Amino acid sequence: MKKIKKTVVLAYSGGLDTSVIIPWIIENYNFEVVAFVADVGQSRKDLLGIEEKALKSGAKSVYISDLREEFIKNYIYPMLQSGSIYENGYLLGTAIARPVIAKAQVELAKKINADFLSHGSTGKGNDQVRFESTYAALSSQFNVIAPWREWDFSSREDLLNYLNKKKISTTATAKKIYSRDENIFHISTEGGELEDLSKSPSKNCWTWTSSLKSSASSPESVSIKIENGRIISIDNKKTTLLDSLEYLNKIGSKHGIGRIDIVENRLIGMKSRGCYETPGGTIINKVLRTIEELVLDRDSLRWRSMIGLEMSYLIYDGKWFTPLRQSILSALTPFIKLLNGCVELELYKGSITIKKRYSKNSLYARDFATFGKEKTFNQFDANGFIRIHSLSSRIRNLKKI
Repeated sequence: MKKIKKTVVLAYSGGLDTSVIIPWIIENYNFEVVAFVADVGQSRKDLLGIEEKALKSGAKSVYISDLREEFIKNYIYPMLQSGSIYENGYLLGTAIARPVIAKAQVELAKKINADFLSHGSTGKGNDQVRFESTYAALSSQFNVIAPWREWDFSSREDLLNYLNKKKISTTATAKKIYSRDENIFHISTEGGELEDLSKSPSKNCWTWTSSLKSSASSPESVSIKIENGRIISIDNKKTTLLDSLEYLNKIGSKHGIGRIDIVENRLIGMKSRGCYETPGGTIINKVLRTIEELVLDRDSLRWRSMIGLEMSYLIYDGKWFTPLRQSILSALTPFIKLLNGCVELELYKGSITIKKRYSKNSLYARDFATFGKEKTFNQFDANGFIRIHSLSSRIRNLKKI
């Protein structure tokens, strides 16, 4: 009887790395490769012809799954509601996409009775941990092939040479070998010239957003209404989560919103530099934090900030499918119910300025906060509060400690 080949499901993007992986697995393992393409809102140009490209590279079959709505609803918004920002600047655009992609990949592998899972993450990066942690959390039946940890190639130049020998086309070149990742929430650029910290990013390092010099010459106002922590309308027009993010990406990019050039600590220990663009996400984050200022008391806001910090490491480290993430989201539930209101913003030359803000749940009371004449707050009451608040300091002073 003819021996049945084993099957591996590869998380396929059509980029340089995964274009090499298909023929490499066939050559070195003699497995059948099923290419899994996750549509998480990357450029339509990247998806155009991707099935044909994978098949020409040697894939047995190609599955394309539209994950955009699930990605936004179940991953991006919980992250934004938690206030997760990694190392003071990174809105986690690449990290948050990995669990939704890996989950769909595992589901496909189960459906077709595959034997292995594979990804194109390098042995130096974070994504290998994110993919494989998700695999482990969702299924124990698949072994993993991680080519970057196995093959003899040591650079992307080596990969280009391999594809040339195999006569497989790619858009990557020896002069522009950036590592890019794009989804509906953000685009990242790493490698190439960015590895030299003495150099400023060239215009080739920015894909979505306009520079401050070339951005729109006049400010633009936008009014955003949220309900339970999610956008429901923009400029008084009802919208979906998908449409609103696409629209805010568009106008944010026009005004140079959401650009960062950072050196971050990778999970595995080394530092790396990246240029990240998150225009729509930056705007949504600003809206949510603005409403939070109105509706959360001091202790609640401090607790939410602590939760957000913990959540940022959880997402960055690939621990989405864990009890800790479930616990964090449960802790956020009472706060999210309060996130209702409207914020009017002005976008201009990379900045976001708050013009108006309103929430029916607002704790701001002008009668109490005013510096003008009022009868609602007896300032004499502060005497007792200060004496109790400073009690330990007064005791310390009396005892000369």
